[in-house]
Amino acid sequence: MAGPGAPQQEGQGGPVDPRTAERLKRRLRIINNMKRIKHKFIVASGKGGVGKSTVATNLATALAGAGHKVGLLDMDLTGPNVPTMLGVRESGVQEQDGGLVPVRVSDNLCVMSMQFLLPDPDEAIVWRGPIKMQIIGQFLGDVAWGELDYLVVDLPPGSSDEPLSVAQNIPDADGMVLVTTPQEVAVGDVRKSIKFAQKLEVPVLGVVENMAGLVVHGKAPAGGDVVLDTGADTVTATAADDGTFEAVLHVFEQGGGQRMAEQVGVPFLGSVPLDPVVNRKADRGEPFVLGESGATRDAFEAIVAKLTAGHGDADAQGS
Repeated sequence: MAGPGAPQQEGQGGPVDPRTAERLKRRLRIINNMKRIKHKFIVASGKGGVGKSTVATNLATALAGAGHKVGLLDMDLTGPNVPTMLGVRESGVQEQDGGLVPVRVSDNLCVMSMQFLLPDPDEAIVWRGPIKMQIIGQFLGDVAWGELDYLVVDLPPGSSDEPLSVAQNIPDADGMVLVTTPQEVAVGDVRKSIKFAQKLEVPVLGVVENMAGLVVHGKAPAGGDVVLDTGADTVTATAADDGTFEAVLHVFEQGGGQRMAEQVGVPFLGSVPLDPVVNRKADRGEPFVLGESGATRDAFEAIVAKLTAGHGDADAQGS
């Protein structure tokens, strides 16, 4: 029998360790918050610089434009870029009823990011793991998203603390959308991300091959053919009636993302070419899916259609 000074066991009705109790309460808040959201997409990559945040931002914007209620969660705590891409970098966050109120971008789209909580938008974030884990718990459990059709989570690259914690705390996520570029150095890292998802038993919704070619715009005689020689291959385009043409030049070897997806047995969602207009729009806070139709927007809309296939009209229009 334990002496009078010994801590009582939980099963005997004794006190619970305060840290354990706080973890349980936080976990319960996350569960209750996440269950109000119908679909959850986690956008990830094993490699930085592949356009993961661009994919996440335009995915959320496209879903909102289709009439869905959408939240976008920027989980890149030390390098948050989503607010810039949405034109809300200078916005602040309010607290209401103990929860953080996400920034409203449009009628159907709201966003939460570490960027909103910094007193100086150019301040460097130098944190160790425990503080990051606390912020992740708050972002998942304490942001007042309300009822959503979709939550798009933009993860930092890699498979360390932040991606691991987010994936473990959203066990009912639809799955991961993995972003790569065509070259092998990026594709190889995304293979690791697939293994990461499989170890956590998180479905892989598919692979997006970003920057798959460079979009070139120009003018030529109406109806005439334009031949472009990259040194590696030749691309032919035909000018429209107004004399404009658009061609895609493959800077990297084609199909790296698709071959990798086929090799490891996960869906290939599609390739998105790089258009200089996309980069300029992102810097101005204008998602490219809201612009005029072109190769990049068309390719991305096809990817969104694959991701939402089977969800049904019941999810639309805020139902």
